[in-house]
Amino acid sequence: MEQFFRVGCITSPHGVHGEVKVYPTTDDPDRFLDLEKVILRKNGKEEIRKISRVRFQKNMIILSLEGITDRNTAELYRQWELYVSREDAIPLEENEYFVADLIGMKVYQEGDNYLGVLRDVLQTGANDVYAVETESYGEVLIPAIKACIIKVDPAAGRMDVHLLPGLIDATGKTGKKKGIQK
Repeated sequence: MEQFFRVGCITSPHGVHGEVKVYPTTDDPDRFLDLEKVILRKNGKEEIRKISRVRFQKNMIILSLEGITDRNTAELYRQWELYVSREDAIPLEENEYFVADLIGMKVYQEGDNYLGVLRDVLQTGANDVYAVETESYGEVLIPAIKACIIKVDPAAGRMDVHLLPGLIDATGKTGKKKGIQK
């Protein structure tokens, strides 16, 4: 399971006092208001910085980070990604999972019938949809609803699903056939 989650990426400096503009990659940008620190990463380098100020501008977040006090220094952090540790992540409700913990999970169809690997989570508004890459059917899209998702075990890297009629058509095809690694 992932120990760190990406929450944003620095796009540019903002102003002359060392603030940085951050594009949020979290589904809850307000979470920055509760963060005390972030982990900055780029090209194998990593730094931990305390957050001293947070404000919002349109769809961006403006951060003041400890130790970055001028525009020239802020420029050095362009394209650095911001991460938080699992301990600093937003607590999940029952039957909620971090997307990072789901990606790569092996998916089984009702029992031990191996279906494929979960490759993506699509957020549609009504409910998430799990994109599972299979050997036999190509990509299978499974809605993340109680009728389809039987069990999710992030620690074991396993998901058990029930495929509703119509998710795979009568010929057993859903799209282009792709190879996968088990």
